[in-house]
Parts: sequence; structure tokens; C-alpha cells
Amino acid sequence: MTLRMLVRIGAASLIALLCAGAMLASWRIDRIRIGGPIQVKLQQASDLIADILPPPAYVIESYLEATLLVRDPASYADHATRLAQLHKDYDARQLYWRASDLDPALKTAITAKTDGPAKVFWAELDGGLLPAVQRGDAAATAASYRRLTAAYAAHRRMVDETVAAAAAYQTTLNADAKGELRLGIAVLIALASAIVAMAIGSAVYLVRRVVVPLGEVATATTALAGGGECAVPHRARPDELGLLATAVERFRVAAETRRADDARSGAEQQAVSELLAVALRAMAAGDLTGRGRRAFPKSYAAIGDNLDMTVTTLREMIEAVIDGTGQIGTASREIATASDDLAARSKRNAADLEQTAAALGDIDARLKATTQVSTDTAERADRTIATVDQGRASARGAVDAMVRVAGSARGIDEVIGGLDKIAFQTRVLAMNAAIEAGREGEAGRGFAIVADLVGALAIRAEAEARQARARLTATQTDIEAAVDAVAGVDGALVTIASAIGEVHAMLGTIAHDNRAQSIAFSDVATTVAAMDRSTRQNAAMVEQTSAAARTLASEVGALVAKAAAFDTGRAGVVGAAERRLVVA
Repeated sequence: MTLRMLVRIGAASLIALLCAGAMLASWRIDRIRIGGPIQVKLQQASDLIADILPPPAYVIESYLEATLLVRDPASYADHATRLAQLHKDYDARQLYWRASDLDPALKTAITAKTDGPAKVFWAELDGGLLPAVQRGDAAATAASYRRLTAAYAAHRRMVDETVAAAAAYQTTLNADAKGELRLGIAVLIALASAIVAMAIGSAVYLVRRVVVPLGEVATATTALAGGGECAVPHRARPDELGLLATAVERFRVAAETRRADDARSGAEQQAVSELLAVALRAMAAGDLTGRGRRAFPKSYAAIGDNLDMTVTTLREMIEAVIDGTGQIGTASREIATASDDLAARSKRNAADLEQTAAALGDIDARLKATTQVSTDTAERADRTIATVDQGRASARGAVDAMVRVAGSARGIDEVIGGLDKIAFQTRVLAMNAAIEAGREGEAGRGFAIVADLVGALAIRAEAEARQARARLTATQTDIEAAVDAVAGVDGALVTIASAIGEVHAMLGTIAHDNRAQSIAFSDVATTVAAMDRSTRQNAAMVEQTSAAARTLASEVGALVAKAAAFDTGRAGVVGAAERRLVVA
């Protein structure tokens, strides 16, 4: 898209935007103007409030409260409070209107004409009606209410006159506002028209003074860039476009100068290319002497010097290669021979290490088997010690049980002793009872028989107690013998356990030594195996080295043959190197 088109589109967009803004502003101003929709709604809301809520400056509500108080004196407190608040609001609004910048006529009407009867009204209310109602004086109340009504009527007439004056003043303000609004809209329209005219004029001016000349300069620049000839216009203009045209003219002159320089440089480059081609063909043919070479142009003399240095360096490198190949060939032959000998010795060492590793593996397997047997024997000794410990525990249990039985036997002995004493005392009582029955004569005969039977029973009980004691004594003797025998068994078990423990310790030491030897032999076997692998690897590497040395010798011969293709100007160098290789 050209600049001309861009300017035209921008100007059209600006005009359209200004027109849209003017229309939008007119529409919004029309909505808020006096008599417009918003102002009408605000006026209706004000009228509604004025209709349903009299302002504090109008004492009609206070007169209503006084009337209700006269009709219902019992509600004196509520009406008195309400009247006091209304009086306070009236005084506050009077102060507000006195300090306002209202129209002087209206201000005089609200603060003087309506305020005079209102003051009479409030004075009568506070000084006459309220005290009369509070006292309950009906006659005074009626008289005060009539005076209050007269003051209210005078106040109402002044309020009506003030309202009429305010309405007239509002009509005048509405008319003035409509005039100001029409004037504002006219000014906006004139301003928008001026802006549109200025935008159109600016667009035309820019097209004529900038866009069209810039297009002409661009056309000339395009022609010059394509290699044509064209005069650059508008170079005499003093503005930025003139500076741009002057710069384009400088570019044109510089381009003509550069074309001449390019033609001369092209000829020199062609000559240099031919000289380089001749030198490279000679080098490809193996001629490194540089004989018969022409001199380069003066501006490219550095390239000729660098080429001579390159040829000289390459000739010296070829000569060094030829001198070094003979020495490398001899050294490679010697390396190959030494590598063959080393490979043979490495193979023999690898075979010996393999046999050693196999023998160490057998020893390691036997040590591991011995270690396993020692470990199994130690485990069996552990189980034997556990069995002996269980036997000792059983023996200790038997000893404890026998000790308890012995204690029980001693208790039974004491019980038998007690029974023996009871039997003795019973026999004594029976004898006493027989004596007493004998004293009673015939009357105590039956009692004497019973006493004889009791005495016989006591004698029998003493006999049984002696037998039980004898048997218990024999049992205690047997128990003590059994305790001693079990203690002997426990001592034997202790001795056995001690001996088994010593055997177990010896077996553990043997197993530990065997494991240590097995680990040591395993390490030795591993080391020998690693040495075996390393030796085999070394042998393989030596064989590879020998093969590489032989290959190197053959490559050196080929290198000498290729180096012989270069003519370095020194006769006999290549032949001497070939002879050294043949001798080696």
C-alpha cells in the first residue's frame, strides 16, 4: 500500500471519527439538556418529593402536630418532642438559606416574608399552646390555638407567594439554559466543521507536498537500483524530502564510481585467477620448484608472496617426509621383530598362569569343603549344648520339685505331731471321763462305756500317727537321696557342657581359619586369573603391534613412492630413502 493511499485512509478515518464524535456528543448533550429526558426525570422526582414531603421551612407539619395535640392532650409528650424537632429543623433551614447565594428576591421572600409569620407561630406555640395544654387549661388552649391558626394562615400566604416567585424564576432559568445549550451545540458543530475542513486541507497538502514528491523520488531510486540512468528530482527542496533526494543523488554518483572500480578490479582478478590456476596445475604435477612463474598485479602482490611461501613450506615438508620415512621404516622393522619375540614369551607366560590358576582353583574348592564341614560340626555342637542345657533345666526342675516335696513332708510331720498330741489329750480326757463316770456309779455306766471307746480310739490314733511318721521319715530319706542323685546328674551335665563348649570353640577357630585361608586363596586365584587375562590381552596386543609395525613399514614404502612424484630440486634424496628401506 502506498503512502498516498495510507494518508487518504487516515484522513477519511479521522473525518469519520470526528463526525461520529460530534453526533455522539450532540446525542448525549440532548439527553442532559434542560427539558431533556434526564432533566425531566430529575424534575419529576423533585416534584414528587415536594408533593409528599413539605420542607422544614413550611410550618404546615408543625401546625398539624399542634392540631393533633389540641385534640388529644393526653399525648403531650410525643407531640411536644416532635414539635421541638420541627422547630430545630426550621431554624437550621433558615440559617442555610441566609448563607446561600440564592436570588436576592427569593432569598428575601424565604428569610423575611415567610419567616415573620413563622416566628409568631413558633412563639405562640412555645409560649402559649404548649404550656396551656400541659396545665390542662381548655380555654387558654383554644385561645392560643386560634392565634396559632392566624399565624399559620399568614405564613401560608407568604409561602404561596414565594412558591409563585420561585416558579417564575425557574421558568426564566429554563429559558436561559436552553439558549446556552443551543449556543453550545452550535459552537460544537462549528468546531467540528473547522476540524473536518482542516483535516481535508491537511490531507490534500500532504498528498501534494509529500506523498507525490516522495513517490517520484522512490521511482527514481528504483530505476537506479535496477542499473538504469535517471535524474533524481526535488534536490533543491530545503526540507527532509530534499535531503533524501540529495542522498539518493550521492548514491547514484557513488554507484557510477563503483562500477568503474569493479571493471578494473575484475580485470585484475581475472589475471590473478589465471596465475593461480597455472601455479596449482604445476603443484598438481609435482613441481614444487616455482620456476617460470609470472609476477602478480601490484594490488595482489600479497597473494603471490603467500603462494611462494606456501610452495616453499610444502617443498620443505616433502623433503622432511622423504628423510624421515627411511628412519621410520627401519624402526618399524625393529619394532615388528621385538613384538614377535614378546608375543611368543607372552603366550608361554599365559599358559603357565593358566595352569597355576587351575591348581589354585582346586585348592580353593578343598578349603571351602573343609570350611563347610567345620561349620556343620560347630552347628551340631551348638545343638548338643542346647540339649545339655535343656537336660540341666529339667534336672533343676526335678530338684526344685523334690525340695518342695521335702518341705511338704516336713509340714505333714508337723501335722502328724499335732494329731499325736490331740490323741494323747483325748486319751487323757477319756481317762478323766471314766473316773468321773465311776464316781457316779450306776448312773455314769453308759458314759464310762463311751469314755472307754474314746480312749481306745485315741490309742489307735496314736499308733497310726507313729506309723505315718515312720513312713514319712523313710520318704524324706528317699527324697534327700534323689535330690543328691539329681544334683550329681546336673554336675555331670555341667561337665559335659563345658567340654562341648571347648570343642565348639576349637571347631569355630578351625572354621574361621579355614574361611580366612579360603578367602586368601580365592583372592590369589582371582589375581592369578586376572594376570592370566592380562597376559593373554598383552599377547594379543603384541601381535597387533607386530602386525601394525609390518603395516607401517609397507605404508612407509608407499609414502616414499608417492613422495618421489614431487620435484623439490634436490637430486638423490628420494633414492637414498628407498635404499634405506630396502636395506632395512
